[in-house]
Amino acid sequence: MAENNNPTYTEVKNKEYVLKLREMLARLPRFMKTYIYGIEQKTQPRTRIAYLGDNEVFFRFIKQVNPVYKNMEIVDFPLKMLDQITTEDIEEYEHYLKYYIDPETHCEIINNERAIKRKMSSLRSMYNFFYKNQSIDTNPAMQIDMPKLHDKAIVRMDTEEVSRLLDVVETGETLSDAQKRFHNKNKLRDLTMISLLLGTGIRVSECVGLDIGDVDFKNCGIKIVRKGGYESIVYFSDEIKKQLEMYLKERNAISGIVEGHENALFLSDRKRRMGVRTVEIMVKKYTSTVTSTKKITPHKLRSTYGTNLYRKTGDIYLVADVLGHKDVNTTKKHYAAIDEDRRRQARNIVSLHSESSSNYTSDSNYNSSSDSSSDSNSDSNSD
Repeated sequence: MAENNNPTYTEVKNKEYVLKLREMLARLPRFMKTYIYGIEQKTQPRTRIAYLGDNEVFFRFIKQVNPVYKNMEIVDFPLKMLDQITTEDIEEYEHYLKYYIDPETHCEIINNERAIKRKMSSLRSMYNFFYKNQSIDTNPAMQIDMPKLHDKAIVRMDTEEVSRLLDVVETGETLSDAQKRFHNKNKLRDLTMISLLLGTGIRVSECVGLDIGDVDFKNCGIKIVRKGGYESIVYFSDEIKKQLEMYLKERNAISGIVEGHENALFLSDRKRRMGVRTVEIMVKKYTSTVTSTKKITPHKLRSTYGTNLYRKTGDIYLVADVLGHKDVNTTKKHYAAIDEDRRRQARNIVSLHSESSSNYTSDSNYNSSSDSSSDSNSDSNSD
């Protein structure tokens, strides 16, 4: 089969995920292959990598504290060990996750409540798989209460902050002298990327995965690959269309692009497709000069777009569809605070009395005959 000399961003990332999974499985108990292959159809590669990473912490913990497995290589741990683990062992592991010294790197690890819950969820997933398939007889992970999470404030940029951000990206004001040198070179690219993130709500991974051919100026749409691997069309405004057109003139004039990256819409200084981390650093550089109290990431730009779209339309299903949320409840959770604002603003919209008749009880000339007439009219319009 001929080699694909110009793979898409998604194809490149999928290859990286496959290699990463193989690398991780090589140092974990052999039975973990059965687990990972068994959940392959229901999960994304990044999810499986996260599960393996979390459960690797568990197996290292067992090797460290359990005398039965202390002198055994993790790769040789038998499946029956899962039946030998008790609820007390798992409770001890949950406590261990709050703070520990990584036995491999010797670095201090401190996990917050969300990180602990994620690792406990990964452990549950593994146990549930083997228990459901009758490979083990017990499921102690299900008997442990999950950590209770405290709600996090959802960070978004307000209208004034967005305006200031775009001004900073365009002018370079407030940047250091060193930053300005890079800014002069990348201003149009940076402004186009940030405008696209703010104006469409796409994820940063979807943004860096764009190819030139994914932009459809006729219909003002971009073709992106969503989480889950399916393609979707996201539409952009006339304002962003002009920005993209200006940027593409500059982009098409770039020469010496690294082989395999010729089609990438956004290029780094090294003339290869920009990575997620590079965009995160770029966004932080600009937003840190706009607000010191909010930690703005590309995902916060996505939240800002979702907030603005919901406030303009009030249609949570439209917001969910545009943002690519499979479950509208995910969208509702993120924008519940806006719902509360809308409900509060609605408190005086419906009046019990019209302004002209609000003081009718004090009107000495009130005509009872007009009352019956009003009743008649209101009955006829009750629908």
